[in-house]
Amino acid sequence: MADPAEWLLTRRERANPSTRLDDRHGGDRAWSDGNLVEPLVHGATYFRALHDALEATGPGDIVLFTDWQGDGDERLTDAEDSDVVEVFSRAERRGAAVHGLVWRSHLDQTGFFATENRHLGEQLHKRGAEVLLDMRVRAGGSHHQKFVVIRHGADPARDVAFVGGIDLAHNRRDDAEHRGDPQPQPLTAEYGPHPPWHDVQVALRGPAVYDVETVFRERWEDPAPLSRAPWRRAADKLRGLDSTPSRLPEQQPPPPRAGSHTVQLLRTYPDLRAGRDYPFARGGERSVARGHQKVARRAERLVYVEDQYFWGHDVARVYAEQLRSRPELRMVVVIPLVPDIDGLNRVPQLLGRHRALGQALRAAPHRFAAYGLENHAGVPVYVHAKVCIVDDTWASTGSDNFSRRSWTHDSELTAAVLDEVYARDLRLTLAAEHLDRLDEAGERGLETAMADCLDPRAMFDVYAASAARLDAWHAGGRQGQRPPGRLRRLPLPHLTPAQRRWAAVPLDVIHDPDGRPPELRASGGY
Repeated sequence: MADPAEWLLTRRERANPSTRLDDRHGGDRAWSDGNLVEPLVHGATYFRALHDALEATGPGDIVLFTDWQGDGDERLTDAEDSDVVEVFSRAERRGAAVHGLVWRSHLDQTGFFATENRHLGEQLHKRGAEVLLDMRVRAGGSHHQKFVVIRHGADPARDVAFVGGIDLAHNRRDDAEHRGDPQPQPLTAEYGPHPPWHDVQVALRGPAVYDVETVFRERWEDPAPLSRAPWRRAADKLRGLDSTPSRLPEQQPPPPRAGSHTVQLLRTYPDLRAGRDYPFARGGERSVARGHQKVARRAERLVYVEDQYFWGHDVARVYAEQLRSRPELRMVVVIPLVPDIDGLNRVPQLLGRHRALGQALRAAPHRFAAYGLENHAGVPVYVHAKVCIVDDTWASTGSDNFSRRSWTHDSELTAAVLDEVYARDLRLTLAAEHLDRLDEAGERGLETAMADCLDPRAMFDVYAASAARLDAWHAGGRQGQRPPGRLRRLPLPHLTPAQRRWAAVPLDVIHDPDGRPPELRASGGY
């Protein structure tokens, strides 16, 4: 069994003395044992689990949630009465206390969703829940955490927390077929009218639920105004929106042990500057980045990443150094075939890819590979998952992308699980989908269906061969039967020198900003 102190951050290494997140762990520990973690691959899987958990709440229970983007009419199942607002409202009517923190969002005119997020808060507020629009962020930043905590006062063994990258929003309720959410939201033309969407959440049971609850309570109890803009506060008052958090019920002791998984919560909070620090993260917290730095130094066989971005010099540097020093190490990255914006705005994102992919390829040209996904109709699948698996030992799933923004600038939360069986099975499950072996895995078992991928390094070659067959079929005019698999090789983006020059400014300032204190920026550390 892996030694947690060698793979996970200690309390000292978290480098945030302001938080109480690790108070109960004792000594220098910053993780909890005795948990059961269930990966929920695809939005449809997560939404069904969330729906059932919320419908099982009653008097004395507590429901806490955060969201980056919310659509109140998004259905959690096929049922007409399963939309987000109704399911959370029914929990409130049954006697559960429902409290939410939804990012206020930048203006709709900038491509965001302030109206939808405000409507979600308004609708739940009218139905008795307490939902606050939270804009306590760095300039140009966001609250990107997406999690739900459900605690049962009378039966703590039923407590559960859902952590990951899936918003309570349109587009997310897709499944392994990747035909898209019945309630779509447009992306770019390449993704069609129902954008296929690949995502992952995890369900946590056991003492780690208490830790996720603590993350919520620290944000909820922040005494700073929800927004510093006077026009926003005035508009909220006119609309009757709640802007003053009530006192939460007293936090109950951690739930009992539920399994054998060790779980560490990693977070990002920016340096807010000008004396506006979070009381629970003065100067910010960058344990997501620090966690990757520590685990990267242990990688020897395979680093497997599924991510929305994989941008910039910083995130690639952490693993490129290990690729250079470990000649047996391989790295696979699965990201969207094309970004979710077009026009000139796409160029900075392609530059971000060029920086990260190029740095990794230079470090290990034959041991690093990047892929995108398509469904069986040839439509690109938007990869929104935020998963990293290292040597079938450490596996993280959260809201954080591989980008400087996620590692320094926005608020993020990820759950890192230390368990060899869990990490291996998650890797094989994701691979079974991308190689079109899910049916075989269901009939014959995961290990049998994925026998050629049991060795993490062997999977590197299996992915390469599968993508080569599908790429060749496309190059040949799509003649004959389509080969199995969904992987497409992702080349290094081609950008002219002029494009790389002008796109650097919007990339570094808008798309991938730096939220570290000045001294850390200068040193390149986290």
